[in-house]
Amino acid sequence: MYLNKKYMFSGIIEEAAEVIALAKEQENLHVTIACSFVDELTIDQSVAHNGVCLTVVSKTDKSYTVTAIKETLDRSNLGLLETGSKVNLERSMRLNGRLDGHIVQGHVDHTAVCTGVRDAGGSKYFRFEYVFDREMAKRGYFTVDKGSVTVNGVSLTVCNPTENSFEVAIIPYTYEFTNFHQIEADSTVNIEFDIIGKYVSRLQSLL
Repeated sequence: MYLNKKYMFSGIIEEAAEVIALAKEQENLHVTIACSFVDELTIDQSVAHNGVCLTVVSKTDKSYTVTAIKETLDRSNLGLLETGSKVNLERSMRLNGRLDGHIVQGHVDHTAVCTGVRDAGGSKYFRFEYVFDREMAKRGYFTVDKGSVTVNGVSLTVCNPTENSFEVAIIPYTYEFTNFHQIEADSTVNIEFDIIGKYVSRLQSLL
C-alpha cells in the first residue's frame, strides 16, 4: 500500500477470495489467500485487497501471500482479517481497457463502520459512518451525492451523504460476488474517497 510503485484500479472486483493463513512477523502481517487466478500472478505484482494495494511476495500453485505493514494495518481493516474471511481482489488496470468503475488508487483513507442495512426491494442499502475531520474534508476527504466512493475496494455511487456518513446501494450481483454478503451492522470497512475531489479541493486551497 505505501510503496513507491504507483498502480491504478477501477473498483471492479474480480473475486472475493478466502484467507487461508495469517502470520505475524514483528509489526507485519503476512496474509495468504487462495484465488482462482493465482496461476496468472507473478512475484512483485500488485493486487488490491479490500481496496488496499499490496505486493505479491510469494506464491504456490493454489495460493499467494502478501505482507501488510503496521501503517497499512492501522489505516485499514486488514488487521481484522481471520482465517476464512473473504477479501475483495482486483488486479491493476490495463491501459488498453475500459474504465468500468472510477479511478481508484488503492490507498485507503479511512475505515468506516456499517451502521445499518436496509432492504430496497431486491437490492440493499448499506449506511457507513466514519470519523469526520474538518481539515481533512477541506482536502477532499468527504462524499457528495451521486459521487464516487470505494468501499472494501468496490467502486460505488454515494447516496444520502451527511457530514460523516453515506449510503450505497448494492445490487444482488455485487452482494453475492464481493464480500458485501459478510458486511452487517458494526462491520468495519475500508473507504477511499474520490481522487478527483481531492485534486479539486487542493486546487481551490491554492487559489
